[in-house]
Amino acid sequence: MLIRICVSLGAFIVLLAVDKSIDLASRAGGRLGFLLPLFLYLAVYLTIGCDVLLRAARNICRGQVLDENFLMAIATLGAFALGITRGVLGQSTEGFDEACAVLLFYQAGEFFQRYATDKSRKSISSLMDIRPDVANVLRDGAAVSVEPSEVKIGETIIINPGEKTPLDGVCIKGATALDTKALTGEALPREIVEGDAVLSGTVNLTSQIEVRVEKEFYDSTASKILELVENAADKKSKTENFITKFARYYTPAVVLSAILLLVIPGAVTGDWLTWTYRALSFLVVSCPCALVISIPLSFFAGIGASSRHHILIKGSNYLERLAKANVFVFDKTGTLTKGNFAVTSIYPEERREEILRLAATAEQGSSHPIAKSIIAAYGGQTDGGYTLTDISGKGILATDGQTEVLCGNEKLMQEYGIEYAAVAAAGTAVYVARNGEYIGSILITDELKDETAEVIAELNGMGARTVMLTGDNEAAAREIAEASGVSRYKSSLLPADKVTEVERIISQKGKRDVVCFTGDGINDAPVLMRSDIGIAMGGVGSDAAIEASDVVLMKDDLKGLPLAKRIAKKTMGIVFQNIVFSLAVKLTILILSAVGLTNMWIAVIGDVGVSVIAILNSMRNLSIKPNKN
Repeated sequence: MLIRICVSLGAFIVLLAVDKSIDLASRAGGRLGFLLPLFLYLAVYLTIGCDVLLRAARNICRGQVLDENFLMAIATLGAFALGITRGVLGQSTEGFDEACAVLLFYQAGEFFQRYATDKSRKSISSLMDIRPDVANVLRDGAAVSVEPSEVKIGETIIINPGEKTPLDGVCIKGATALDTKALTGEALPREIVEGDAVLSGTVNLTSQIEVRVEKEFYDSTASKILELVENAADKKSKTENFITKFARYYTPAVVLSAILLLVIPGAVTGDWLTWTYRALSFLVVSCPCALVISIPLSFFAGIGASSRHHILIKGSNYLERLAKANVFVFDKTGTLTKGNFAVTSIYPEERREEILRLAATAEQGSSHPIAKSIIAAYGGQTDGGYTLTDISGKGILATDGQTEVLCGNEKLMQEYGIEYAAVAAAGTAVYVARNGEYIGSILITDELKDETAEVIAELNGMGARTVMLTGDNEAAAREIAEASGVSRYKSSLLPADKVTEVERIISQKGKRDVVCFTGDGINDAPVLMRSDIGIAMGGVGSDAAIEASDVVLMKDDLKGLPLAKRIAKKTMGIVFQNIVFSLAVKLTILILSAVGLTNMWIAVIGDVGVSVIAILNSMRNLSIKPNKN
């Protein structure tokens, strides 16, 4: 396309210069002298515009008549017909050069549009490269190379140094370092040993490992991320849908207006050639390319810019909504805090070993960070033979027929009527009882993420309200809220209470308010789905994160949240600029063309120039970066 544009442009400039300087039609002489410039210009016209004519004809056969190809074809062929008519009547042959210019600049605009789209697509091209084509699976004691889709759950795959991980699984042999940059943006490799989870899309750096497959190919992390990115363009914003409907009615309206501009004044004045020329100019400038191309491209560039910063937005509708988000609700654990719980105090201290042993016994089947911190603090062998019952939002009941151990929060103690000594210190208090007798408590604290206070301050600075929801007691919640700077908080919430609280916030919001909930994407799936915008923090590898949320921050870093909002706001600003600019310029030139104050050259500049400027404006979205501070 670039070669065709350059060759056609060069030939057109030479031909136009020669024609304007010596008048090819008069130099050829005779009544048919106009045929010389006709054939020369027609050669340039077909070189640059043959595909436009073919697309117009193909679309007419399919019933898709009123599109930009049809407008360009009618306007340019009409200009040639007008030039031929003038030539036959012995008048100056106007129209040949303008017809070539229309298609030449139209194709240049299309080239810019394709270039801009490719530029935007390259922002997410690294994601498209995370899924390998081959998996080395162990079958009958030998490694066999197969397509990843053929590997079944439970089979063992071998991943050699330098290879990409084709499927999600667990390392069962060997140790290595994995490059997770394509998934999370983390520069430092992640060390993997036996028993650790391995995500598809990561790159093995050092040693050969064997991985037991836990998910099928189409359920793997890499596949889900690619599906998310590929389907993002399908979820259109209200603005995009409006532009699509606008173009559907706008194009027939301008075609009808052009016909009326030709027929009515032509019939009144009898000057059909003049009004035909004006009608053709009207058609050229009326083409809705600037809107139809630049608006979707603006959103696509916004999604591409977000993807480059490892922020996956599922569609332009969520990008549009995110620009308006002004109420940000956060889960505490793993979102505002690091989630690396540690035992800091045990009451009474003299019963430390007994309290830890009972608590570790009750928590031994749990994968919750609090349970892991208790087991790590105990460090010994837990008692076996217990039946463990999870009491949602309260704790664990462990029984072996003779001994009954309760381990949980104050609500668990209250439910079983056990008198306990409440812990007033900031942190998460875990109370332990045996056979109805209160034994003691464990205080566990979590650490605020390094970037939390900065991010909350930035959101507050944008005029947003920030809310923290947590199951911690009042003292612990108040300490985290003060350290992070959130506007308000709610403590002692059960998982179901979080949904209720978000429902209450949504019911009380104003017409223009947009509620955004940010959580870890696993335990918070119901709240992520219920909020106006659900954002999963560090949700790579979590099915709940990708399925339930509208936005996924692949890197476990809160800084992606204000960055995503800034990208969304910039996108909507560019969309608004393109709409206003395109309509204002086109409307002005349409009026001037109708009254004969402009020619087709101005119409060409008005159409293609507006399109190119709008497209280049859309590409500004790719330049946005995180705040350096």
